[in-house]
Amino acid sequence: MRIYVGNLSYAVTEDELRQEFSAFGEVASVNIIIDRYSGRSKGFGFVEMNTKAEADAAITALNGKAVKDRTLVVNEARPRSEDGKR
Repeated sequence: MRIYVGNLSYAVTEDELRQEFSAFGEVASVNIIIDRYSGRSKGFGFVEMNTKAEADAAITALNGKAVKDRTLVVNEARPRSEDGKR
């Protein structure tokens, strides 16, 4: 299941995000979105977990948690529409 993680500190790394989520199950992938011009994080990313139960537990526990002085927004990622917009 794909999870949206928003309001990330620009200093958070993919490894740190993986560590936060791995407490709730196996993390298949972590992807922090990077601005192609500045090379800096856009402040959000996606985490893929293998089972819905693990993902739901992570969402419940991490939504609203402070990480590096920022309060995370964590929820199920919405699928992209056919035109590439969400």
